[in-house]
Amino acid sequence: MPLSSRVADPRLPKTCIIGAGSSGIAAAKVLASAGIPFDCIEKSDRVGGNWVFKNKNGMSSAYRSLHINTSRDKMAYSDFPLPRSFPDYPHHAQIAQYFDSYVDHFGIRERILFNTGVKRAEQSADGLWKVVFDSGERRLYDALIVANGHHWDPRWPEPMFPGRFDGKQIHSHHYIDPYDPVSCVGRNVLVVGFGNSALDVACELGRKGVAKNVYLSQRRGYWVIPKYTAGKVLDAQSVHPSQDPPWWQRMMPFEFFRWMAERQLAATAGRPEQYGLPKPDHPLLSTHPAVSQELYIRVGSGDIKPKPDIKELRGRQVGFVDGTLEDIDVIVWCTGYKISFPFFDEGFISAPGNDIALWKRMIDPRFSNLFFLALVQPLCAMMPIAEEQAKFIAQYLTGQYALPQAAALNGERVEMFKRAKAGYVSTPRHTIQINCGEYTYDLRRELLRGRKRAAAHGFALPVPPRVVRPSIKPLVDA
Repeated sequence: MPLSSRVADPRLPKTCIIGAGSSGIAAAKVLASAGIPFDCIEKSDRVGGNWVFKNKNGMSSAYRSLHINTSRDKMAYSDFPLPRSFPDYPHHAQIAQYFDSYVDHFGIRERILFNTGVKRAEQSADGLWKVVFDSGERRLYDALIVANGHHWDPRWPEPMFPGRFDGKQIHSHHYIDPYDPVSCVGRNVLVVGFGNSALDVACELGRKGVAKNVYLSQRRGYWVIPKYTAGKVLDAQSVHPSQDPPWWQRMMPFEFFRWMAERQLAATAGRPEQYGLPKPDHPLLSTHPAVSQELYIRVGSGDIKPKPDIKELRGRQVGFVDGTLEDIDVIVWCTGYKISFPFFDEGFISAPGNDIALWKRMIDPRFSNLFFLALVQPLCAMMPIAEEQAKFIAQYLTGQYALPQAAALNGERVEMFKRAKAGYVSTPRHTIQINCGEYTYDLRRELLRGRKRAAAHGFALPVPPRVVRPSIKPLVDA
């Protein structure tokens, strides 16, 4: 039976999902399957969020040439594979088409409120969520799921480098192609950063007949992982996040896995310093690795000129910490994004420096009816992670899962936060980093533990349905 024909159960808490991007639609589909009444609020006129090129909501960071950097099969939702006709690494237009197919296949499009922005979300004294739309309309909800993404609010260098730059400068969030929003053709361009966007932009501009010179500035050395090794996609050896890793992977210490992966990478693609790039000062996978099949070719061909960190800006020149000085016409700042919740009061919940400590990356222990979806930086695609999180939330909202005691919840939250800090390089980019297989495996084990706790309490609903008043007897589902 299509989800659209299933009636939401008024005995369950009415929920608001903010955002219909790749994570929000996963939550909508899972909640619909569980019979949980919900509204999914989307500022744009279509689903897909960041993957919709020139999205009407102005929040998409997709550029014209963007392709995914995890493989087709590992990016898909567990019950809706991407078409086999798609290439290993599909273009953003194909991914957006996939999301449209997903909501239509499961019949959830009609449950999404399009062209509706959330102006404010606040918790009332009785614990309900008051959500105010841009139109001024107000609605009450028993529970709130935040799925507004974290790749839409550009983070510029803080503090900005000393001096003044007189040329053109943009953040990669606004980059479309070599002509838009500023022309880079025939000009000296400095790309700052070493994430996936930085490498894509630098490689595109470095091709023959585009920019005059392309300089790539990076603060430290980073590992570069190709999209293919030994004729296979880079994640060929990993399992889909919806599946448990094999026992030997679960038993293997992560440090040993990193050591093995580093040796394998060095033996196949080589190390960055062999191509004239800075030597990484950290083990592989202790930062989010940069994925590129083309970078080494462009660097080795002289199309991209590596540069260290910026020292100062000098009008139409940029000075670097190694003492070199280059004439620059355009700077493209690929310096990441801020975690932002524009609908929350800053004193209520915020993430200064991108720091936010949540239990299982989803729950603030102060609230029993607030959840954050896909607020992670995974070493895989986001879609399966959001799907697993949504399943977890649905089990909780239907009373099939019970949380640990508050003290344990807080202790585990702090422990996970500290472990991430210790395991990854300390930058705003890595505050929410996760190892995909380890994370989703842990979620599923916690669900089993929580079901036992729920059974001990008679599967009572942790969030009572007060907005949708029950017209029938309370839910009993053991």
